[in-house]
Amino acid sequence: MQSQQKYPQKLSLEFFPPRTDVGMDKLKTVIDGLGAMQPQYMSVTYGAGGTTQEKTLETVRYIQENTPFEAAPHLTCIGASEESLTQLLDTYASLGVKRIVALRGDLPSGMRDPGEFKYASDLVKFIKEQRGDQFHLEVAAYPETHPQARNCDIGIQWFKHKVQQGADSAITQYFFNFDSYRYFIDNCERNGIDLPIIPGIMPITNYENLIRFSQGCGAEVPRWLKCRLESFEDDQAGLVAFGQDVVTELAQKLLDAGAPGIHFYSMNSIEPTLGIANALTLRNAR
Repeated sequence: MQSQQKYPQKLSLEFFPPRTDVGMDKLKTVIDGLGAMQPQYMSVTYGAGGTTQEKTLETVRYIQENTPFEAAPHLTCIGASEESLTQLLDTYASLGVKRIVALRGDLPSGMRDPGEFKYASDLVKFIKEQRGDQFHLEVAAYPETHPQARNCDIGIQWFKHKVQQGADSAITQYFFNFDSYRYFIDNCERNGIDLPIIPGIMPITNYENLIRFSQGCGAEVPRWLKCRLESFEDDQAGLVAFGQDVVTELAQKLLDAGAPGIHFYSMNSIEPTLGIANALTLRNAR
């Protein structure tokens, strides 16, 4: 963990763009409410093949123009062309965006050809070659191993390649096992990888959704945690309170061990993200 301890600890957030105007109005309220955390930036997801591009741009514009915080749009390269990516980069630059989360993305249903870019490393390389250091590039990291990697060694080499192409920092997939992050950082250090790797944290608000999301992205929900969450059955308030305690304890343990901050997958809700953030102690001012 020594490589991570030299970086200042910051908090950041992730939102997904709603598909309706009503949902967008609600999200704006959430963004304003979570501003109390004083996040370093607010990231905005981007659907497979750019399917939420319009709403992503609307959300990014709202953050840039109506809050004191930095918007960090996700940019996926599957199904994209050099021309379309260049246009998006121009648009983001015109909005004053300085940080981008560079991802491969998933193939939309029915699409067989990934297009001109097959991997996130291709996207990172393209942006660096075209824009130099104009954008701070965040990439994804997988403490429990990339879901498509056959083993940890292959997964770490894929990650190292993204870093070598010009990544500036990384956000992890969410996890609930502290040791998975610690071992991942140790593995990065053994492989000469040194950049801020911010652990992603998922607040627990719904058991069924958590299991579905985790199965889709390859995140492990420990058996003990599943059993405890299942025991709440119709006690939604009890589940949320228990989940907040679990995630707060994990986040503080990560910070105490030297992690360079926490990235919250907010699920477009103010609580329990704000409650968790307010309970944390960082080693430096936010």
